[in-house]
Amino acid sequence: MRTIVLAVVLLTAMCAQTTAAESTSPALLYKTHCSACHGANMEGAQHTPLKKDRWKYTSDRSAIFQVVMYGVPGTDMAPFSRVLSEQQAESLADYILENQDKQPDAVKAVPDSIRTADYAVKTETLVDDGFSSAPWGIEFVDARRALITERRGGLRWMIDGKLDPTPIDGVPATTQYNDSGMCDIVLDPGYQDNGWIYIGYVHALGDPSVEETPAMTRVIRGRVEGHQWVDQETIFRVPDELHFSSGTRWGSRLLFDKDGHLYFTIGDIGRNDEVQQLSKPGGKVYRIFPDGSIPADNPFAGKDGALEAIFTIGNRNVQGIGQHPQTGVLWGTEHGPMGGDELNILKPGANYGWPVITYGINYDGTIVSDLTHKEGMEQPIKYWTPSPGLSALEFYTGEMFPKWKNHAFVGAMRFEQIKRLELGGDHVANEEVLLKGYGRVRDIKTGPEGAIYVLLNNPHKVVRLSR
Repeated sequence: MRTIVLAVVLLTAMCAQTTAAESTSPALLYKTHCSACHGANMEGAQHTPLKKDRWKYTSDRSAIFQVVMYGVPGTDMAPFSRVLSEQQAESLADYILENQDKQPDAVKAVPDSIRTADYAVKTETLVDDGFSSAPWGIEFVDARRALITERRGGLRWMIDGKLDPTPIDGVPATTQYNDSGMCDIVLDPGYQDNGWIYIGYVHALGDPSVEETPAMTRVIRGRVEGHQWVDQETIFRVPDELHFSSGTRWGSRLLFDKDGHLYFTIGDIGRNDEVQQLSKPGGKVYRIFPDGSIPADNPFAGKDGALEAIFTIGNRNVQGIGQHPQTGVLWGTEHGPMGGDELNILKPGANYGWPVITYGINYDGTIVSDLTHKEGMEQPIKYWTPSPGLSALEFYTGEMFPKWKNHAFVGAMRFEQIKRLELGGDHVANEEVLLKGYGRVRDIKTGPEGAIYVLLNNPHKVVRLSR
């Protein structure tokens, strides 16, 4: 009964309601079932664009219908025949083809200010042009300069709020498909003395543009001298036999804690059967020292067959990680399936249940699991249904917004919003939505002057929140 109730609740929440399902407009069908992965204007989001010249499975109406109805085995493209009729799938195929040459909908301009419960906040769009691909992570190196990663392998300077048109040369090639690529960036706690910069990215063993090339998330460090990436070292990688082709949800958010440990995340890579295995990389949070060595007190250090860097398991896709400035507790945001985005406290050796327990269901409406609880598996501090598409997590540490000190700011990609969470110990005491509807929120950072900087995707922007 729980399975039936959960499926009905989630499908009702996620799908547009209509008294005549067969008459649902193709635009609404696309928005409900396709836009989270392929973009509101088919420009690509978590997965490939649907406006393109080169189609992997051909672009005729019949082929698109087949993919919609029956999916693509071994990928995240599930068969939607469980929730769509043939007539609806046909209308979706027509809609995709008819919109190939259509100009995208007008971008909603970020306003000059927004009103929140505590402040009238000034909003400035600093960068709205010049990115070669979606910006993913931002990190300030001093009061004037920040480094920004780009999904398809770019590393750029932002200086005095302006994007430097000259990219940084020498960064490694990364994968060029779906949600893989270059991800987060973080500075060494001793950056001012040693200059080390850490990046998480998806490394291919062969041609990075070919989806069938085996690949896996790696963590590297290097230094930037002017516009050159130098002194690169690989500080985490898994053996070649643990690299996979055609994966999804690769990670990778990075964090240094107060003790100097480096945490990073790897999603489930679309391989649910391996998430609970300590010998497999997907669906985990990891902890290492800055040089890549393993802390002796890691929960699985010395365990036969385990990847010793593992800190937690059973994570579908941790897209945000932060340490509370006062308590030192580690928090993470979990990007769920359809329903079941989570906020968790990350504890050493803990199992967060995916895919054995979940509050979500698959994108095609099928059940992931009959269970939401199981002994030995953690419950989320909070979960959201429908899924907002949680991303970055940033604890505010500046002085510009004193009422927000130590509050958690969480990005949402699907709902295009920021959630301000006031935490009370081990629960969310208050939640407020900010900056809704201006783009997919990819990263959030406290700036050196106390302002809040937001990276948006689709459209690609850098926005500054100040007073």
